[in-house]
Amino acid sequence: MSQDQPQIKFAERVHRVKPSFTLEMATRATELRERGEDVVNFSVGEPDFNTPENIREAAKRAIDEGYTKYTAGAGMLELRQAICRKLERENGLHYKPSQILVSNGEKQSLYNACQALFDKGDEVLIFAPYWVSFPEFVRLADAEPVIVKTVAERQFEPDFDDLEAKITDRVKGVIINSPSNPTGGVWSKEAVERVLKLAAEHNWLVIADECYEQLVYGDPFVSAEKLNTVGAEVLTCLSLSKTYAMTGWRIGYAAGNETLIKAMSKIQGQATSCANSIGQKAAIEALTGDQSSVAFMRQKFRERRDLIVQLLNDITGVECNLPGGAFYAFPNMSYYLGKRANGKIIEDTFDLGEYILDTAKVVTVPGDGFGAPGHIRFSFATSKEQIRKGIARVKHVLEKLN
Repeated sequence: MSQDQPQIKFAERVHRVKPSFTLEMATRATELRERGEDVVNFSVGEPDFNTPENIREAAKRAIDEGYTKYTAGAGMLELRQAICRKLERENGLHYKPSQILVSNGEKQSLYNACQALFDKGDEVLIFAPYWVSFPEFVRLADAEPVIVKTVAERQFEPDFDDLEAKITDRVKGVIINSPSNPTGGVWSKEAVERVLKLAAEHNWLVIADECYEQLVYGDPFVSAEKLNTVGAEVLTCLSLSKTYAMTGWRIGYAAGNETLIKAMSKIQGQATSCANSIGQKAAIEALTGDQSSVAFMRQKFRERRDLIVQLLNDITGVECNLPGGAFYAFPNMSYYLGKRANGKIIEDTFDLGEYILDTAKVVTVPGDGFGAPGHIRFSFATSKEQIRKGIARVKHVLEKLN
């Protein structure tokens, strides 16, 4: 574009929505590696394992057999039937294929839901620390996110005093995420039931992001809808990305009220038509085939969790609770805020993350971006060797602060 041409005037929503800083951190890690730097990357939000072989082979067969065309907008019937069987087998939930929408990753499921449900003037309750996209999905629907505090010592369950103080007649929905990104926290049944009770009383729609359902290290996971004895309206959003190491395949799905699913499908149909056909065929195998890889990956993540939490707690001033799920440690590193590095005061976790990256060549994700000042997210979706090396580097550079 030449300099004398008028500048493009963007829609107001472009300025209102924040970029994904988790993707920015992952990009920086890639750039450093491409320059030959020995980088330890704790920013990544995906399993480091390859997609299991049986799933990859199913995709290859699908290509050879010509499954390379558009599918039904809501997803292949065979896949939606497989999802229904999975939900009954693993979650104790009963749905029909007409109550299932397959999307290009669960992220699109969540986006579709917010577009279908919320309007200007609506408020949506979101618990901090929150996945970075939750507030932005709400803003893109012209609604307002209302941030609710949580209690770190209780797996970041809601601070119900704060929640009840923020209830207005404008609240139309609430988003819950257990197991959580970024904290790894798994809420108790009692906490989920209490949110459901409030939702039923105030006629809120509950969006339950349960993409880390298979990465739980204590009692078996129970879906919010399974705990829903009070008649709340719940939309359950799930993914194959974390369970089967299929992040790049972009297959997620939503299960809920048939009318809502149809509304979401209408929006998706005008945005992306259908999800990837090869990914859908691979997803059928993932859900119906051998599940031993899921248990294998879960055990590896458990071992890594125990290691990284121990190493983080060995650093002076760092406090890290044991996360009940996902593959994130979320230590409180407030001890190092206000200290100096090369004469510059470290004011927040963005500054602290920059210092760690510049001096230790370790990539983390600052908690301020998740609505959690003082915390930093460390993904343990990497090898024990990398965990030991990376945390040793972090400890070394933190000791230099004064």
